[in-house]
Amino acid sequence: MAFDPLEFHTAAVKTPSHESVSEMRSLLVDSLDGLGFEPVVDARGNTIVTRRATADGPHLVLNTHLDTVSPPVAYERVGSTVYGRGACDAKGPLAALLGAFYGVSVERGRLTLAVTPDEETGSLGADALAFDADGYIVGEPTGLDVCTGARGRFEGTITINGTNAHAANPAAGTNAIVGVPPVLEALKTFDSEYGPGTHSTLGEPTLTPTVIEGGDAVNQLPAECTIAIDRRSVPPESAHEFERALNEHLQTTGVDASFALTDRESPFLEAFATAHDETLVETLQNAGAGEPRPFGAATEAAYFADEPTVVFGPGVLVDDEGPVAHADREYIERDTIVRATEILERAIGSFLG
Repeated sequence: MAFDPLEFHTAAVKTPSHESVSEMRSLLVDSLDGLGFEPVVDARGNTIVTRRATADGPHLVLNTHLDTVSPPVAYERVGSTVYGRGACDAKGPLAALLGAFYGVSVERGRLTLAVTPDEETGSLGADALAFDADGYIVGEPTGLDVCTGARGRFEGTITINGTNAHAANPAAGTNAIVGVPPVLEALKTFDSEYGPGTHSTLGEPTLTPTVIEGGDAVNQLPAECTIAIDRRSVPPESAHEFERALNEHLQTTGVDASFALTDRESPFLEAFATAHDETLVETLQNAGAGEPRPFGAATEAAYFADEPTVVFGPGVLVDDEGPVAHADREYIERDTIVRATEILERAIGSFLG
């Protein structure tokens, strides 16, 4: 039975998956069933299927995700361009991975397709995956380049403590908002004193305050003010190392302030970097993929990076006009899906050949 990645992509973009992935997962499972495979949906909602050769060899895992962000964007095709939510993130990469999974000849070893349900939210699916693998290809919109790393993403809240008092007598209390300027200054100097430095391929980390809240009444000094922060990390910094170091740095401000990471059921997406001379990287390049570079967003590839891991796929995160993935104008060029499928088939065939 033949498989057409473009037909699958059309059906996928027309299938909503911003609130629930149930319909989208059914489309994937039904497609795999129709191709003669026997996919399994595990307790975390991952869709997993493996092809095994009779000869021993490496185990390569193909991964991407089913879910999309809100709000939905309706499917539309204009010539060779498809618009719609998930068109590039990540239903285009999924179509290419599925096409290659079906079309490639597995001469030795194993080839696994593992598709997660919640990459855009908690990543509980990816956290539950555990394979004895020799490499991972994670499908995301990379413009057909081989992305060998990505900065991590941590988030949390700085709490500044004060004491309530009437605004007519401010000396009787401690205004938590007054602590904001020295805390913001401390965020500016954190990396020069505690940061991991500039990574050779991922560049510098960032530390950005994004949401500030404090106070309940105009005539009352606030006893608490909070600042939410976004951290884009580079190796070797871990989430808990960052939390410890930032708390130590805040002690130098003279403000009663502390930082805590946001509670998550799964680990934060930490930074990863795969060497450019790894076989998997070179194999994709030799198959027609672009030059190695970092990926522009955090990704579930971070969960697999104990083994050589790359991010690859059709579509782009941004173009010359601005954001594409997660934007109202999300789109993909159909020919890039075909091209990605061909590159993946050649690379997988070489890796397992």
